[in-house]
Amino acid sequence: MKKFLALFSLLALSGCGTSGTWGWYVIDPTTTQGWNNITFLLNGFGATILLSVIAAVMSMVIGLLVALPGMSDNRWIRLPSRIYIEFVRAIPLLPMLFWVFYGLPVVLKSMGISVSIDAFWGAIITLAISDSAFTAEIYRSGIQSIARGQTEAAKTIGLTYSQTMRYVILPQAIRRILPPLANQFIYIVKMSAFASVIGMQELTRRANELVVTEYRPLEIYTLLILEYLVLVLIISFFVRWLERKMGADESR
Repeated sequence: MKKFLALFSLLALSGCGTSGTWGWYVIDPTTTQGWNNITFLLNGFGATILLSVIAAVMSMVIGLLVALPGMSDNRWIRLPSRIYIEFVRAIPLLPMLFWVFYGLPVVLKSMGISVSIDAFWGAIITLAISDSAFTAEIYRSGIQSIARGQTEAAKTIGLTYSQTMRYVILPQAIRRILPPLANQFIYIVKMSAFASVIGMQELTRRANELVVTEYRPLEIYTLLILEYLVLVLIISFFVRWLERKMGADESR
């Protein structure tokens, strides 16, 4: 890590005294200009994290509500779940974002509901819906991996379906699906960059605005990549810690 930082600093300083194509001075923390640019970019962290966390929570809730009917023995109860999953998975994220942000208020207004959706909530709704289809499949595979004998045992002691899911099936399933759920959260963090196209002031939007004023896309987008890299590494570290924690609890 120290070698990497030293190399990055060398590149930044080398751009200050040459007339070549490098312009690392725009993100050189030792200059006022560079520090202001770095601060401007870093201020997008809060919006990206908040956007991603809210969208991830909504996605997990919607995904669970979609997954449970999808495992019913009744085909007519399963059908809406399958239609939702296949339909949502087939829509690219960017067109869905445009439709939610620009089209959904028009649709709701035609129904007599006047709602204004800003960039923040437009991005959250889009990410939550788009990711919920994948989350639903993760829930389904995790729940179905639990032996049916445990469900039958829960019935014999008088537990209802909801109690069986809450106390027996879901706690075990969550331990198994934690890694793929973490991958989906990382996916949401990265896909939050699309919120920049509707004016959301997150990391990518701020980088785009800085490129327009500084005309140094290579250097600025390099720093943007490093920001996302740090964010994903932090998430991965937390998930591994959580996995160890839940594994220790299970072993007891």
